[in-house]
Amino acid sequence: MDINDEIRQLLEKIDQKYKKDNQQALGYLEGLLYTEYLDYWHYINLDALLALQHPKTDIKDEMVFIIYHQITELYFKLSLWEYDQILKTNNPTVEFLIARLKRIINYFTNLTHSFGIMVDGMEPEQFLKFRMALLPASGFQSAQYRMIEIASTDLSNLVNSSEREKIRGASIEEEFGFIYWKYGATVAETGEKTLTLKRFEEKYAGTLFNWAKEHQNNNLLSLYHSLPDNKKQNADLIAVYRELDRFVNVRWPLVHIKSAFRYLKPDSTATIAATGGTNWEKYLPPHIQFRVFFPELWKKEELENWGRSGGTVNG
Repeated sequence: MDINDEIRQLLEKIDQKYKKDNQQALGYLEGLLYTEYLDYWHYINLDALLALQHPKTDIKDEMVFIIYHQITELYFKLSLWEYDQILKTNNPTVEFLIARLKRIINYFTNLTHSFGIMVDGMEPEQFLKFRMALLPASGFQSAQYRMIEIASTDLSNLVNSSEREKIRGASIEEEFGFIYWKYGATVAETGEKTLTLKRFEEKYAGTLFNWAKEHQNNNLLSLYHSLPDNKKQNADLIAVYRELDRFVNVRWPLVHIKSAFRYLKPDSTATIAATGGTNWEKYLPPHIQFRVFFPELWKKEELENWGRSGGTVNG
């Protein structure tokens, strides 16, 4: 093979790259002689990925349940990947913010649209059987979803709606103690924590509290506040902020409610307890929890209709 100018220029660039770290490019080039070709299944660790499903029963639709939740967590990971880049970028341009926020919106769009797999993709009779083998596990225990919420807004906006006004201006420790999700996993009659919540806190409470401290003044809302007026008033940027708010806090909970009604409330009188004992009828509805990441970007009437049927942000 002739060493033409194109190859020579490339070799010079490779040599310059390794010289920066006091390395010899020749050794790395020699290593290519012994390197195998990269295959698709090796690159994405396909065999390991397909071996991660371990049903607890022999009921066939449990496999649907496992894989869909694993896909969900991968989308959450992609979202957090974008959050990290957004929040670590100094003086981000409007174009950068819009592009990155649209990525997160796309992930939640796919999640929301694909939830039909959960709503219609399992036989209720099978679900109501295999779910008993999963106790006290619950999708409530998704730490990544909690991290997305915390990285989106001030912690005060995640305080349980009934306590929000009481502790406004309180310390981060107090706010974290009243965070809304704790109220979704308590026994309605006694107010005691369910085992689902106890185990979740044992595993993640410290991690999430540290995450909250890290993002106290470094979240999407605080980033918006820090922007100069000409960026802050950009209509396209406001639109993607609002759309993210709509997807995470309205559309995503609403598809969960649809699934819960199909499996846990098959008629208008009886309600079957959720997996893990979470109080889904009070925990999921957006108009009850009233979680809004960016409240100042919504009109008063929009907030009054938050998550309600026919409301302006319900679609």
